[in-house]
Amino acid sequence: MITKVEMCFSQENQNNIFLPGETIYYEVAYNWGMLWVNAGEVYFKADTITFNDQPAYAFDSFGRSYSFYDWIFKVRDRFQSRATRDHLKPLWFKRETYEGGFEVNNQYDFLEDPERIIMQLEHSDKPKTIDTLEMPSETFDVLTAIYHARTINFDTLQAGEKVPVHFIIDGEFYELFIRYQGKEVKKNRDGKSYSCIKFSALLVEGTIFEGGEDLVVWVTDDENKIPIMAEAKILVGSIKAYLTGYENLKQELKVLCEN
Repeated sequence: MITKVEMCFSQENQNNIFLPGETIYYEVAYNWGMLWVNAGEVYFKADTITFNDQPAYAFDSFGRSYSFYDWIFKVRDRFQSRATRDHLKPLWFKRETYEGGFEVNNQYDFLEDPERIIMQLEHSDKPKTIDTLEMPSETFDVLTAIYHARTINFDTLQAGEKVPVHFIIDGEFYELFIRYQGKEVKKNRDGKSYSCIKFSALLVEGTIFEGGEDLVVWVTDDENKIPIMAEAKILVGSIKAYLTGYENLKQELKVLCEN
């Protein structure tokens, strides 16, 4: 099993998937009963920088609910991370989120020798805390974990096989399993169809997501491996995210058909 997991990452972890300036845009639709509404938007951006005197990736993501729906459940989420450019090893992470009146401000500094995290946590209902945590090896922050998932070599897996990913959120360590579901053609909401890799991951309970439910993702079966669509149940209803635009991809997306 260990050998199989190592094979999943050995070819891709010396990663050159993300070009400087790669930016991916999504619209988020919310479902309640039979009704689907466009409720918000989110983007993910990758760039190359020097951080602490070493080549690094700068990952940035921002999500927001549309102002029309803010009175129902206002969302303003900003995630930033820095990771080594060769193995996507986290160096620094910051989370500033506002979800339905609940605010979270977290910052992690990832250190070596010994591996540890200097953690600053601040929540609406908790006082600010600063602590140092022993870090299990190969632990990711949540944003770097998303990019890490795009480096998995799914060609080494059979449908149903799982790959473990360790990450930290809100000062707690979790082991998440990415389950490979196979390959299929997926039509986006704009009518364009793509050859995709399908996988799922078990969600951790939070202010939006319900713990124990699967996040299902379709990523392009090419050198980009960008998500075309994702769906998940939330505390009330469910959501889907649809690709709406992109910039600076490594390879032009190949559309199988359009209607």
